[in-house]
Amino acid sequence: MRSLRARLFWAIALAVLLSVGVTLGVGAVLTRRSIERALLANLSRQADLLAERERATPLTPPQADSLRAFLAREGIRFLLVEPSTPVPAQPGPVAGDLRALIARGSSGDGTTSFGGLTILYAIRPAGQGTIVLFRPANLGAADWRPYVGGFLLAGLLGAALAALGSFLLARAISRPVRRVAAAAQDLAAGRPPAPLPVEGSDELATLAGSFNEMAAQLARAGEAERSFLLSVSHELKTTLTAIRGYAEGLEEGAVRPGDAGPVIGREAARLERLVQDLLDLARINQRSFAVRREAIDLAEVARDAARRHEPRSGEFAVALSVDAPHPAPAVGDADRALQVVSNLVENALRCTPAGGAVTVSARPGEVSVRDTGPGLAAEDLDRAFERFFLYRRYGGERPVGSGLGLAIVKELTQTMGGSVTVESDPGHGTTFTVHLPRTG
Repeated sequence: MRSLRARLFWAIALAVLLSVGVTLGVGAVLTRRSIERALLANLSRQADLLAERERATPLTPPQADSLRAFLAREGIRFLLVEPSTPVPAQPGPVAGDLRALIARGSSGDGTTSFGGLTILYAIRPAGQGTIVLFRPANLGAADWRPYVGGFLLAGLLGAALAALGSFLLARAISRPVRRVAAAAQDLAAGRPPAPLPVEGSDELATLAGSFNEMAAQLARAGEAERSFLLSVSHELKTTLTAIRGYAEGLEEGAVRPGDAGPVIGREAARLERLVQDLLDLARINQRSFAVRREAIDLAEVARDAARRHEPRSGEFAVALSVDAPHPAPAVGDADRALQVVSNLVENALRCTPAGGAVTVSARPGEVSVRDTGPGLAAEDLDRAFERFFLYRRYGGERPVGSGLGLAIVKELTQTMGGSVTVESDPGHGTTFTVHLPRTG
C-alpha cells in the first residue's frame, strides 16, 4: 500500500510530465513552421543571387549542370527556363500558378503541391530566362539536427524540475497529514499529543487547528471525568469509614445498637446515592454531581455530620461539638450539604492536634466548621479550595488528606447555589463557612 506522499508525487509528476510533453509537441510544430519559413527565405535569397549572376554573366550549360548538381546535394532542384523552352502543361513541380508566373516573367515565392507533397519554390526572372528553385517542404534529419539537442535538453530539464517540484509539493502536503496521524496515534494510546503547528494551506491549517481543538476538548473532558471519579471515590471512602467506625464500635461495645443502627442506615443510603451517581455517569456521560433544591435544616445537617465523625474524633482525641440550638433553614440538597460539612469536619479533625477542639455551628443559611489547628498562611487562603494545593503545600508537615476534600466542598456548594469562605489565624485555628440560599 503506497503512502500518500508517493501517490501525490506520482500524480503531480505525471501531470507535469504530460504538460511538458504537450509543451514540447506544440514547440515542435511551431519550430517546424519556423524552419519552413527559414528554408523558404533561404531559397528566395539563393534565387536572387543566381538571378543577378545570370543577368550579369549567363550560365553556360556545363556551369548550369555543375550548379544543379551542387544544389541537389542540399535537396534543392534548379531549373533555368529559357524563352524558347516550353513550360510543361502536365502537372508537376512547374505547373499551375508556377507556369503562369514563368510565362509572365514575374518573381514569386511560396508553396505548391506535387504528388501529395508540399513544395517550396522561388522564381526569379534572369536575363533572357527564368530561374526556378524548389525543394520539398518536408524536413529531413539535417534540417532538424540543430534543434534536436535543444529539445532534448529542454525535455530533460523539464522532467528534472517536474520531479523536484512534485517531490517538494508532495512532501509539503503530506507532512502536516503525517503529523496529524502521529498525534492521533498518541491520543489513541493515551499520550497527550503536543499541539500541532497551524501552517500550510487553508485546508491543512484548518485540519491542524481542528485537531488541536479536539485534543484540548478531550483533555478537558478526561480531566473532568477523572476529577469527578476522584471526588466520588473520596466521598465513598468517607462514607465507608463512618460505617466501619460504627461497626467497630458495635463490635467492641463502645456504641449502643440503637445509636449505631440509624447512622449506619443513613450512611448506607448516601453510599447508594453515590453509586447511583456512577451509574448515571456510565449511562449519560455525566461528569458532575446532581443536586436537589429543597428546604433543609442546616442544624440537623451539623448534628448528622458530628454523629458521623464521633468515632474518628475519639481516635484523634479531639473534642467534637455542635453549636446549633435553633433550626437553621436553607435551600439546598440535604445529602450534598451533609457531604460538604462532613468533608470540612474530617479535614478539621485530621489537622487538629490531640487535645484540640472542632466545633460545627449552624445559623439560617450558614454552617461553619471551626478548629483549633495550626491554621493556614494568609497567602494560601485564596487557593485553599484548589485541588491538591493544600496537600502539596502542607503534606510534608501535617496529616492532610488526599487534597480533594475542599475542592469537593466548593464544587458542591456552588452547585447548590451557595459559596464557601475560609478564615484562619495561623497557630490558633481555621474556620470554614458555607453559605446557602435562605428559604422565603
